[in-house]
Amino acid sequence: MQRSYLDYAMSVIVSRALPDVRDGLKPVHRRILYAMGEGGYDWNRPTRKSARIVGDVMGKYHPHGNAPIYDALVRMAQDFSMRLVLIDGQGNFGSMDGDPPAAERYTEARLRQVASEGLLGDIDKDTVDFRPNYDESDREPTVLPTRFPNLLVNGAGGIAVGMATNIPPHNLGEVIDACIAMIADPEIGFERLLELVPGPDFPTGGMILGQSGIRSAYATGRGSIVIRSKTHVEEVRKDRDAIIVTEVPYQVNKARMLERIGELVRDRRIEGISDLRDESDRDGTRVVIELKRDADSDIVLNQLFRHTPMQISFGVNLVALSAGRPMLLGLKDVLQAFLEFREEVIARRTAFDLERARERAHILIGLAVAVANIDAVIALIRAAPDGATARSELMAKDWPLGDVAPLLALAEAGFDQQDGGAAPDSYRLSERQAQAILDLRLQRLTQLERGKITDELQELVAKIEALLLILRSRTRLLEVMVEELVSIKQRFADPRRTSIEELDYEIDIEDLIQKEDMVVTVTKLGYIKRTPLSTYREQRRGGKGRMGMATHDDDFLAQLFVTNTHTPVLFFSSAGRVYKLKVYKLPLGNPQARGKAMVNLFSQLTEGETITAVLPLPEDESTYAALSVMFATASGKVRRNALADFIFVPANGKIAMGLDEGDHLIGVGVATEHDDVLLAARGGKCVRFPAGSVRLFRSRSSEGVRGMELAQGDRVVSMSILDHVELSIEERDDFLRYDAALRRQNGDDEPLPAIELDEARLAELATRQQLILSVTINGYGKRSSAYDYRVTNRGGQGIINIETSARNGEVVAAFPVADQDQIMLVTDRGKVIRIPVEGIRIAGRNTQGVTLFNTERGEHVVSVARLSGGAEPNGALDDEADEPGPGDDAGELDPADSS
Repeated sequence: MQRSYLDYAMSVIVSRALPDVRDGLKPVHRRILYAMGEGGYDWNRPTRKSARIVGDVMGKYHPHGNAPIYDALVRMAQDFSMRLVLIDGQGNFGSMDGDPPAAERYTEARLRQVASEGLLGDIDKDTVDFRPNYDESDREPTVLPTRFPNLLVNGAGGIAVGMATNIPPHNLGEVIDACIAMIADPEIGFERLLELVPGPDFPTGGMILGQSGIRSAYATGRGSIVIRSKTHVEEVRKDRDAIIVTEVPYQVNKARMLERIGELVRDRRIEGISDLRDESDRDGTRVVIELKRDADSDIVLNQLFRHTPMQISFGVNLVALSAGRPMLLGLKDVLQAFLEFREEVIARRTAFDLERARERAHILIGLAVAVANIDAVIALIRAAPDGATARSELMAKDWPLGDVAPLLALAEAGFDQQDGGAAPDSYRLSERQAQAILDLRLQRLTQLERGKITDELQELVAKIEALLLILRSRTRLLEVMVEELVSIKQRFADPRRTSIEELDYEIDIEDLIQKEDMVVTVTKLGYIKRTPLSTYREQRRGGKGRMGMATHDDDFLAQLFVTNTHTPVLFFSSAGRVYKLKVYKLPLGNPQARGKAMVNLFSQLTEGETITAVLPLPEDESTYAALSVMFATASGKVRRNALADFIFVPANGKIAMGLDEGDHLIGVGVATEHDDVLLAARGGKCVRFPAGSVRLFRSRSSEGVRGMELAQGDRVVSMSILDHVELSIEERDDFLRYDAALRRQNGDDEPLPAIELDEARLAELATRQQLILSVTINGYGKRSSAYDYRVTNRGGQGIINIETSARNGEVVAAFPVADQDQIMLVTDRGKVIRIPVEGIRIAGRNTQGVTLFNTERGEHVVSVARLSGGAEPNGALDDEADEPGPGDDAGELDPADSS
């Protein structure tokens, strides 16, 4: 069994699956090409039925059935499989979509010129060895005398026993240039070869990413090359872009690729594609992937590269038969093996041509001697009783050489004379020469024909001299090799189709997305979108705003925040689960767009489950260890978890917090042990307590602990994380009194109150001061010092935050702001206003505030967001409302009276 298995394995390796390094062909391909050459199915003759060709190959050389023979023939005729097509096919020979070829009885084929001359040329000149065919009734070549490195030009693929090969195709011109360079410098360096052959060149084009895989493959014989489709973006109609695929990776089934894209779109793994169609024709490939209006083409394209065959890895395994043994070869090894083989072919061909030239010259010498002595030859033949006697007498006589003497030495070299006893300056004819004289037609005895014999003899002598020079000088032989390589390149080479790009194909999608500030808006009914911050124009407080999101009657904006396209965002659902997305994956829309339902972003949401809270996270995950996540619900409960618990969030989400029935998250924030938490209720009260007073929960399913005691019917509307500052009541009162007086001065010489704080402490408190902005539903608001919000224990009823009079209405939000910040206010009618914070009055906690948004009757502010101070406004400032609005506070309460 061992012996039988090894015999079988070697048969598969040597006689079936692996190509020969010399001609780059497997036995079946070699037999097809040879049989077509022998049958006369040449490039300048009519095509013949493929069934006839298959029958010739199967009957004479390859007794393995017609199917594998026809499949191999078809592949050599496919311009999307072969870089240099060897067979000219007539009929249906398959397509890139995986369509099968027509049956062999319907198609026709013939050799292409490059195969006839580049692979089979000189095969009849003893250039290669022949062996008996399978039944010893005929002979077949062991290798074809190819004139170019076909193994590299057309590549190969096959699976043997215990080994396999996968060789990519290359550009003919580049490979020939490398061969010529190796002939000129046998010690050529690897880097120089890489300059001449920068990488594979696939028949379907495409783009190779990076050179690391190429270098590995060329140096060691193994490597992985990443191939990507060539694409560009076109505007197919107004506001609609489409990704156009013009070239696909090598050996990719285009129809299957389109099916895969359709499956991913249907499963919502790729968002942003509205239509998909194949517009390819005989002129080339054109796949149109039409995008939705709010889709980002970069994101969609890179998702396609990641999840579909629009980007593949071609594993190079350069295994071929060298001297009858399977070998793992590098680029230089393959070129060296071909050049050695080509040198042998040229030497054998030259020796064959020399032998034939000398044979012909030998005959011409005899004819030339006979013509020079024509009268005596004719008299001898006329006197002879028969042909045999005439031949003997012609051979026995010494004939004067005349003008033939100078050519005799070269022409007769290597031929033994019949009789070495000829007199000086005379010549004795051989039997072949005598027979040629007897066969001579009388026409050849004319003066013109006698001159042609002499001219032909002189040409043959010159040819013999040239052939001898090739055999005697390796330098001349290599020159001939170079000339033939250049000729093949000039006649059959074409420009490179596959480009090589210095790109890191492992690049993350977000690295291709430009960092840009985005306004993320979420509606009450769960619609979300992102809009570039630069879209919104800055106005002064009290302005009329601009038209924002167009909402339905039963929907309004519930949340708005500004963040970066690369920021990770956590989405907390009503069922207490959390999901994670980067901002750039959110749907892009203009200010008037409603956005996209979040249930479509998270297909894992169960029936009735909605997203209730959204939390942007720090981009740098290395800072997560010192941070925690603080949860707050509308019922006043809080819970704290390590932020590291949310680094990894699976696609189907995970449990974030347990919720009582009817309760929901109103805020989620990132905090440290030393921060404070501020909870603001819609009834106008708030409570501030240390974040560290809430223990760090290990469980993500618990309901948390009480953070604020609420009055009947009241609900928490806002949670903020504040910096903790240690200061006494006296320090607080002194600082607030001094700060209020400083603002009231307004250039006057009014004296400042006397305080006990020294200048250093005063400066420290001023630097660390935070201002809490409180906004009510009727568009009023104010800023108050965070020092005015004393730190208490969690679970209390809290202190007054802002007066909730009939004018103000209930509280919408309360959060810290800086002077350089801006805020955006959104109403339930979809209006949006963007105003600078520095124009909002600073007042005590128990005040009504000033007009921030001039709302219409029945219109209410439903969402407020702080815009980072680094955000640049787009457009000029409006001067519509810089004066106090009706009902604005005329003054401020003394901080000492506001506790």
